[in-house]
This record gives sequence, C-alpha cells and structure tokens, in this order.
Amino acid sequence: MRVLLVEDDSMIGDSVRKGLRQDGFTVDWVRDGKAAEAALAGHTYDAILLDLGLPGKGGVEVLKSLRRAGNDVPVLITTARDAVSDRVAGLDNGADDYIVKPFDLDELAARIRAVVRRRAGRAESLIRAGDVTLDPASHRVTLRGSAVALSARELALLEALLDRRGAILSRSQLEERIYGWGEEVESNAVEVYVHALRKKLGADLIKTVRGVGYVVPAER
Repeated sequence: MRVLLVEDDSMIGDSVRKGLRQDGFTVDWVRDGKAAEAALAGHTYDAILLDLGLPGKGGVEVLKSLRRAGNDVPVLITTARDAVSDRVAGLDNGADDYIVKPFDLDELAARIRAVVRRRAGRAESLIRAGDVTLDPASHRVTLRGSAVALSARELALLEALLDRRGAILSRSQLEERIYGWGEEVESNAVEVYVHALRKKLGADLIKTVRGVGYVVPAER
C-alpha cells in the first residue's frame, strides 16, 4: 500500500515514515502543501496522511483542492490541533478520518487500513479470492488455510490486485503501488513477482491480459 505523508515536522515525519515502512507500507514524504499537490499530480496513492499546520498552503486548502479535482483518495488528517472546530473543518472538507498527535503508530496503521477498506467497500479486514486469504494487518497470506510465505513486494503486489479485484492493472500501475521515490525499479520486476505468486498461490489466481496488464477476476 502506497501512502503520501504530508508533514513539515522533521522528527515526526521521519518517525512515521520509518514506522509505516516497517509495517509494510510504501511511504513518500513531503513537507508542504505545494509539494503535496505536485506529488499527487504525478503519482497514485492508496491514502494520504495530511497535516493541517503546513507552511505555505495549509492542509485544509490542499484537501479542498483535492476534492474539487474529483480525487477521492482516502485522507487521514494528522495534526496537533485538537480543537473540535479543527476536526470538523477537516472532516467537512472531505477527510475520511482524523488522528491527533501524538499518536501510536500501530493505531495510525490500523486507521489507514480502515479508511482504505471503507473506500473499497469492504466490511471485513480480510481480503479473499477463492482459496487465498490476505490479512493486511498481520501481512499473513493463506492458501486453503495454510500460511504461505511471501516477500514484502510479492505481498504488496498481491494486495494491489486483490484491492481492485476485477480491474486490470498495468505494469506501471503495479510499480506505483510497490515502489516509492528513489527506489530502483527493475524492468521485469512485476513479471517476476507475478510468476512467484502464481507458483506459490496457484497458476489461475492472477490472469494476464495481453498488452494491458494483470487482474484477479472478480468472480473468484
């Protein structure tokens, strides 16, 4: 899951980025509203962690611009402002949830998974496709009830496809989900991970749509 962290405090930003990466997230970090808008113009994210008290263009203005543009990416407000009026302003302008600093990183990760799950229309945390079950919280994958060991990027690619079951995702879309800024992307990385997932979870789980991309069929 790829997340954009918008946070101007260096200590908080570094701590959150490290903590979320350890929890399996891909995290891009920017420190002001203009940089956030530039990142959103060039990349696709599963969720945004947005501080309100940003230099230059504030968090609420970034949020308003995002929603006016029709971008429905889940947004979780992270801020030291704990006044009710600030929480209301964030939520009324399109935020999906709100967490006040200081916060526990495990709770933050759980809230990110929750807003992404709600936006995808899933009531339960587990994602299922046929005999395969993925628990995003524990990073546990099972095949007919037996645990299957996956690498971090195999897991990220599987989650990307299961999140959008029935939708064809191109190689570039999948690369966006599993690589962050500054990470070298090998030319055949997606193909290698898809091959590994088929070997571990069954050849029929992921279908190739020639010339377009990959899909986990919705009817599985």
